[in-house]
Amino acid sequence: MTFQIKFHQIRAFVEVSRQGSIRGASRVLNLSQPALTKSIKELEEGMAAQLFVRRSKGVTLTECGESFYQHASLILEELRSAQDDIRQRQGQQAGQINIGMGASVARMLMPPVIVRFHQQHPQVKVRIMEGQLVSMINELRQGELDFTINTYYQGPYDHEFTFEKLFEKPFAIFCREGHPARGATSINDLLKYSWTMPTPRGSYYKQLEELFNHREQIPRVGIVCETFSSCISLVAQSDFLSILPQELGCDPLLAHRLVMLPVKEMLPKATYYLIQRRDSRQTPLTESLITQFRRQARQVISHAT
Repeated sequence: MTFQIKFHQIRAFVEVSRQGSIRGASRVLNLSQPALTKSIKELEEGMAAQLFVRRSKGVTLTECGESFYQHASLILEELRSAQDDIRQRQGQQAGQINIGMGASVARMLMPPVIVRFHQQHPQVKVRIMEGQLVSMINELRQGELDFTINTYYQGPYDHEFTFEKLFEKPFAIFCREGHPARGATSINDLLKYSWTMPTPRGSYYKQLEELFNHREQIPRVGIVCETFSSCISLVAQSDFLSILPQELGCDPLLAHRLVMLPVKEMLPKATYYLIQRRDSRQTPLTESLITQFRRQARQVISHAT
């Protein structure tokens, strides 16, 4: 007879996976450790597969466990989304929306949208994750993120997600106030300096990396920052150069610390997309939030022209 997986077993498995221990999952789920251990044991026996490797300080997923987690976490998120969808269609203005934002979007596009949305729907909980798309792929796949607005470089994800172009942003070379490179008019004048960039994996910075690789002389990127904010801080407080969104030169918090270098070479613009799973169906309030982001993006375009 086929083993029938129960909801409480899925929930127990996913939380133990996320916490890395029975004890941590017990606290989150407010269940006893023996009850969780029993659920995991029944699940493993029923599936005839070991899902966890038990260690002295917790558990780690086996290969089978990793595969099952991809499906189990998506099931839970889909159920949460389905419940929110029904409640919202019945008139309840509540639920949770999980979104991902590129750092530039989080700084400029996101604040007015979120403020307006929260005023309209104060009972809706919005969780915002910041970073490049590559750091959000698993969350998008598993339904832990409803959508992201980010740059994208063509690659292996084309068949998994939809990409709706929202707007483009110009980028420029920046240095600190008082940097000896001030007055430079060409990238060639800047090659003797050290550069820092956000990680080039799968985004606008991947595009830049390929652009520079076609040059006879390329900048020396000695420091790769995993976060946008660390890259900005490094440029503002050292002699490192970087390529950042042009709008930072007008940012009231940064304009006195960052100087844009007007080189003659044209840098490519960064294209930002609304990215969703192809098979996802958004709740009414998530669709409403997406619509507000689209409207705000159109304002960005109109102000730039």
